[in-house]
Amino acid sequence: MKSRSARHVLTGTRIRERRLSLSMRQADVARAAGISPAYLNLIEHNHRPAGEALVARLAEVLGVASEELAEGREEARIAALREAAARLPPGMAEPLPELDHATEFLARFPGWASVVVTTSRQAEALSAQLVDLSDRMTQDPYLLTTLHEVLSAVTSLRSTASILSEGDEIPDEWRQRFHDNLNQDSLRLSHTAQALVRYLDSFETEGSIHTPQEEVEAWMMAGFPPISESDDLASDVARMMAEQHLERFQEDAEALPDEALSAAAAESGDPVQIAAMLGRPLDLVMRRLAILRPAGFERAGLLICDGSGSLTLRRPTDGFPLPRPVDSCPLWPLYQALAQPHLALSHHVLTPEGRRFATLSLAVRSQPQGVTGPVLTQALMLILPYDPERAQAGAGPVPIGPACRICPRRECGARREPSILSTA
Repeated sequence: MKSRSARHVLTGTRIRERRLSLSMRQADVARAAGISPAYLNLIEHNHRPAGEALVARLAEVLGVASEELAEGREEARIAALREAAARLPPGMAEPLPELDHATEFLARFPGWASVVVTTSRQAEALSAQLVDLSDRMTQDPYLLTTLHEVLSAVTSLRSTASILSEGDEIPDEWRQRFHDNLNQDSLRLSHTAQALVRYLDSFETEGSIHTPQEEVEAWMMAGFPPISESDDLASDVARMMAEQHLERFQEDAEALPDEALSAAAAESGDPVQIAAMLGRPLDLVMRRLAILRPAGFERAGLLICDGSGSLTLRRPTDGFPLPRPVDSCPLWPLYQALAQPHLALSHHVLTPEGRRFATLSLAVRSQPQGVTGPVLTQALMLILPYDPERAQAGAGPVPIGPACRICPRRECGARREPSILSTA
C-alpha cells in the first residue's frame, strides 16, 4: 500500500510539472483527456489515483511517453535522496533526516530536492577527487619518474655550466664536448618539461585521466582513433604505449582475421573450443575476442599482466571493479594462472557489489631472446558475463575486489592494508 501511494504521489506531480512546463491550462488538458478539470486538479495534487489508461491519454495530450509519467524518474530521485542522507557522517545532521517522508519532500519541493541531490553528489565527487589527487602526487609512477628526469637534466646542466665557467684552460676538444652535452641536456629538459606541463594540465579536469596507461585505456574505449588525432593521449609515454599496442593488435588481426573469429564465435561461446576449432593459440583468441568483441562477446573485458604481476593492459568491462593501474586485487584468478602456465583456468567471481562474472585465465611463457635468454611469463584473464548454465557444478564464486585500499570487504585473508572505506 505504501509503494502504491508513493507511485500516485509521483505520478500526479509529474503530470503537473509537465503541464506547467508546456504552459498549458488545466482545463484544456482535462478536456483533451476526457475528464473534468476538477478531477485533473485532484490527480495533480495527488488526491486521486490515475489508472494506466488515463495516464496514457494524459501523456498523449502532454506529448510525452506514458512511462515518463507513470514510473521510473522520481523513483531514482527518491533513491538519490536516501543516498544523500546515508552519506552524512554520524552526528553531522541533528535531527536526523526523515527518510520516511522522502517521497512527500520530493513531491512538494522538487527544486529543493534537486539541490540536495546535486550538492551531495558534488561533495562526493570532490571528496573522491581529493583522494585521487593525493594519490597522484604521492604514488603516480609517471609523475615521479618525470620529475626525477627534470631534476636529473637540471643537475647535469648545472654541472656542465660550472665546469665551463670556472675552467680557465679547457682544451678545445673538451670544450666542444661540454657544449654538446649542454645542447643534449637542454633538449632533454625541454621535451620532458613540455610533457610534464601537458600532464599537469590534465589535473584541472574533474575525473581526468591519471596515468599514461589510463590514457591508453581511454583511447581504446574511444574505438582506437588515429594516435595523432586522439585527445586522450596527452603524454609522450601514452602515445608510445598506444603505438606498441596497435602494432600488437594488427599482428593479432593478421594471425586471426575478423571473419574467421566471428564465424567461430557464432558456433561456440567457449574460447577454448574456439581456439581448437581455428587451430590458433588460446592467448591469441582471448586477445582478439576482447578487442574485436564479436557477437556473443560484446561485453568481453581483458586483463594482461607480466611475470611480476604488473598490469600491462586493461580492457575494462562494465561493472568489473578496476583500481588504479598501479594496484590490483591479489585474489583475481589472473594471478593464480601465473603459477600454472599453459593451463586454462575457469572461474566465476563475485564483486563487493554482488555482480558476478565468468573469467578464463591463462599464463604463457616465451624466450624472445633465444634459448640463452630469460624466460618471460605473461598472464591473461578474459572477463565475460556470468552464465549460471555454463558454471561448473559445485564451484562457488571467488570473492574479489578492486584493490585493498578501496575494497569494502572486511574479512579477507589477502588484505595487505586497511581500506579507507571501512567504518569503525
